[in-house]
Amino acid sequence: MKAIALVPGTDRLRLVDRPEPEIAASDQVKVRVLQVGICGTDRDEAAGGRAEAPPGKRELVIGHEMMGQVVAVGPAVSGVQPGDYAVFTVRRGCGHCPACAIDRADMCYTGDYAERGIKGRDGYQAEYVVDSARHVVKVPNELASVGVLTEPMSVAEKAIDEATRVQVGRLPDADGPTDWLRGKQVLIAGLGPIGLLAAFALRLRGANVLGLDVVDRDSSRPALLRSIGGDYVDGRQTEAHKLSGRFGHIDVVLEATGVAHLEFDLLSALGTNGVYVLTGVPGGDRPMTIDGADLVRRLVLGNQVMVGSVNADHTHFRMAVDDLLGAQEAWGEAMRQVITQRLPYTDFARALSRHPPDEIKTVLEWAPL
Repeated sequence: MKAIALVPGTDRLRLVDRPEPEIAASDQVKVRVLQVGICGTDRDEAAGGRAEAPPGKRELVIGHEMMGQVVAVGPAVSGVQPGDYAVFTVRRGCGHCPACAIDRADMCYTGDYAERGIKGRDGYQAEYVVDSARHVVKVPNELASVGVLTEPMSVAEKAIDEATRVQVGRLPDADGPTDWLRGKQVLIAGLGPIGLLAAFALRLRGANVLGLDVVDRDSSRPALLRSIGGDYVDGRQTEAHKLSGRFGHIDVVLEATGVAHLEFDLLSALGTNGVYVLTGVPGGDRPMTIDGADLVRRLVLGNQVMVGSVNADHTHFRMAVDDLLGAQEAWGEAMRQVITQRLPYTDFARALSRHPPDEIKTVLEWAPL
């Protein structure tokens, strides 16, 4: 079968022939890959950034945002059957920490986890993949055209879930986790795929959403945000410390930019008792000067919380599927607009090297739906 493989630490990316994987255990599922999304992690890997080949191998098959169709299952599998659409989760546990022991590899204590297509385990940019049924999530037929968004949506789901759990657990007047976000004001920084998908999930929960970016108001991402009832804020025109004065109390900041100086600046927008959840991973190693005393004063005197959130577990993938269904029902056309470019897998070099100015999500297609 064909696969897209990288020599980690280099930009040497090529289409290779690999043996087609087959079911070798009773609990395994074999999936024909249909679509794989491209994200910043893939582009960083393709430029020589963070990536790790499986033990004993020189190359890594990349890709972690996938959707496919089940073609075979082992005799012990009951959750999916041939013909179902499905996705596989990304992270695999270390096998020797408390979190991984209860299938929460996203909260691994040791850092010895593997991630398909990123760290120590081949990914999904291939014609077929096989994995344990414990890592599979069924995708309803109605989501066939956008099911490839499940993985990035799961990242947004975990960030929202973490912020909600923290607030419900500590605020004396908090409603339950199902209702806490209703009527709350949430600032999303960065209207890429994670930020926009978070906006869908938050609007479904009744939150008022502000989306901050540095693109023209009439461009595609702000327009998409407004179409689902969010408000756009041009960061070139409104500084972070003026956001609360303009829009009022901000209960949650969800950061999805990966821009280090902005990540700290946005604390000035967070309201009293607010929670700030970070999902962006800054690149580079240049030093940055911040007013540490002011930062600590804000956190302490404002009863504020900062939470880092990365990856997602099986529950968040299921939440992603549920919210993709809800968003498609509520704003079907807007949901479809998140995928801005579909290319055949043979165009992988173009997809990984070019970043069109109006791009939200680029998807490589391996087989027709």
